[in-house]
Amino acid sequence: MTMAPNGYPLSLAISRLTENETSREPQNLRAIKWLLKQQGGAVVVVTPKKNFESPILKKLVAHPQVKHVTWRGFSPGVLHSSRVLYAWPDRERLQLLWGCGADAVAVIEWNESVTAECLEGANPVQLFADRTVEPDVDTVKDTGEPLPNGVDSILEHVARMAAGYSSGLKWNEEDMLKADMMNQPERWVSISVEQVRAKCRALGMHPKDVDTVAGFLQRRKDGRRFNVQSSYRDFQFK
Repeated sequence: MTMAPNGYPLSLAISRLTENETSREPQNLRAIKWLLKQQGGAVVVVTPKKNFESPILKKLVAHPQVKHVTWRGFSPGVLHSSRVLYAWPDRERLQLLWGCGADAVAVIEWNESVTAECLEGANPVQLFADRTVEPDVDTVKDTGEPLPNGVDSILEHVARMAAGYSSGLKWNEEDMLKADMMNQPERWVSISVEQVRAKCRALGMHPKDVDTVAGFLQRRKDGRRFNVQSSYRDFQFK
């Protein structure tokens, strides 16, 4: 089992519905064929529910050596050291791929915009009906210009703190961020949500924490205020 530096499985593919395809079965088949060519442990198929419509996936899960799990009661630990067919995941399920320890994962995409945002920077193989787009091996993390007003240092601090906890950001780090955004609005006004999202991803933060930090800034830009514990109400990053 090998993990990429970005926290996702090194062998990761997305099977995408291709223009003019009127059935999802070819999309499902592409994912299966790619996964079975990968080296690794036993095959695990993850679907939203036990019952689904795809005949080809039903044939796969019927195999005695294939494990079939559903979202209900799902734990990402089941993916460890396995080859995983990840069928139609939503945002929450896509985030569970980060650090899951799978040998290989083939995602059968349902919502392209959700997949594109959640797996930004994962550099997956892309499986289409008429072509396979391999990862760009020369892709280098690029955080762009340093974020001004000390925000670079703030996000680096937040990333270090989050890395120290298995469950990611704690409430107190969240409150410090929220307080600073309210008490130092000029620090954040020129910085876009996407800049913050890109910086957090480049720092190796868990996708859930990336969403949290970017979401705080979006809420401030929408004019919303935060409820912060009294001990952090006046907090400002130095």
